[in-house]
Amino acid sequence: MENLKGINVAILVADGFEEVEMVKPRQSLEQAGAKTTVISPKGDRVRSWQHTEWGKDFRVELALNKAHPDDFDALLLPGGVMSPDKLRMDPSAVQFVKAFFDAGKPVAAICHGPWTIIEAGAARGRHMTSWPSLKADLKNAGAEWTDQQSVIDGNLVTSRKPDDIPVFTKAMIDVFSSVHEKTMA
Repeated sequence: MENLKGINVAILVADGFEEVEMVKPRQSLEQAGAKTTVISPKGDRVRSWQHTEWGKDFRVELALNKAHPDDFDALLLPGGVMSPDKLRMDPSAVQFVKAFFDAGKPVAAICHGPWTIIEAGAARGRHMTSWPSLKADLKNAGAEWTDQQSVIDGNLVTSRKPDDIPVFTKAMIDVFSSVHEKTMA
């Protein structure tokens, strides 16, 4: 089923993103017809994390300083601890994420991915989930936190952890396709 045909999805990561939280959702997006682009503030390659140790290196397809939110229809923010922590400290990454919310474009974040959403000022008033240790961070940022596999709040999809990826990817594709259908109508 190619219900995302014609949609361009930015995947924003830095070193230390949880590999499965990028790879599996990316595969699902591409199987649904989306074009995905790995974006990073880092140079040519970005290194993943696999649970307790370093994982594979992935090619950075577009440097963050050359990426324009207007060129993308949706955003995926994989988790892991290191990548979201680096991204939330990078003003260019925060501005990139904020631009998707300002434009009303769909965003999907898993695990620690919501850290960058908090930093972008886009968590307030949202119903969200995340890795449990972010519960206080999200509440302090004005979000309502729920311990569920996946939470949809308008154009935002959040999820807790790698075990939730099947539910997360289904919700992400549903939200991305419904927003895409509205723009194509």
